[in-house]
Amino acid sequence: MAYKLILSTFVPCSQYLIAFKIQLRMNIRNILVLSFIVLSSLSYSQKAWVVTHAASTRIAVDSTTEMKADKNYQSYLLPLKQRVDAKMNVVIGQAAVTMKGHGPESLLSNFSADVYRQKASEYLGTNVDIAIVNLGGLRTVVPAGNITVGKVFELMPFENELVILWLKGDKLNDLLQYFASMGGEGVSGLHMDIEHGAATNITIGGNPLDADKLYTITTNDYLAGGNDKMVQLAEYVKRVNTGIKVRDMLLDYIKGETLKGNKIQSKLDGRITVISK
Repeated sequence: MAYKLILSTFVPCSQYLIAFKIQLRMNIRNILVLSFIVLSSLSYSQKAWVVTHAASTRIAVDSTTEMKADKNYQSYLLPLKQRVDAKMNVVIGQAAVTMKGHGPESLLSNFSADVYRQKASEYLGTNVDIAIVNLGGLRTVVPAGNITVGKVFELMPFENELVILWLKGDKLNDLLQYFASMGGEGVSGLHMDIEHGAATNITIGGNPLDADKLYTITTNDYLAGGNDKMVQLAEYVKRVNTGIKVRDMLLDYIKGETLKGNKIQSKLDGRITVISK
């Protein structure tokens, strides 16, 4: 026996509703099958999927992965690699000592911060008070001996630029208190002690920090945006974007010292001293 089933469907079209009536003639069996499909789809759509387990594994990218490399792709990349290596392997200077980055102060952070401040002072034509470098931004160790272009790219793989800020002394004090709580950061132009996680005996250019004074600070554009929790740097009174890439600045400095017959030097001078934790 066949039954007549009328389905009315309303479809919005612009500002109107268009009604369609679909007339279907089907037997009881077809109606039951259709009902089962509809009910099953409704039941399925209401299920919520939950992640019950997740796992990950570290895949080393080193000499052992060469065995798994696609030989055709390696052949394709070889001429490009040779051209890049020819530039990256150029020796541009000599490091007198191995320089690593760590707190409260380190050879690498002192070297980098000093170069920041020197370059910024040259740019402004007057001495910049302070330089700030984040330890996390120094991405490799510079061993004693040859310094290549590639090593500088490893040290500074980012496209960060040199920035000069004018910051009030009270904001600077807050920033240095944060540095103390973190066990130190890369600085130049200042000295401070860390006592029980607080910055004490702060001097800028040999003078006690003045909360009302406006200080010039050079850093990179990443930190100038208040990143790495250095929010005070984003509260500057004035900002100058030099357009100088930090990597290029380091390359030029090393090449310049080499032309003078100098090795790249750095020393610990007590600019940040931990008195007590």
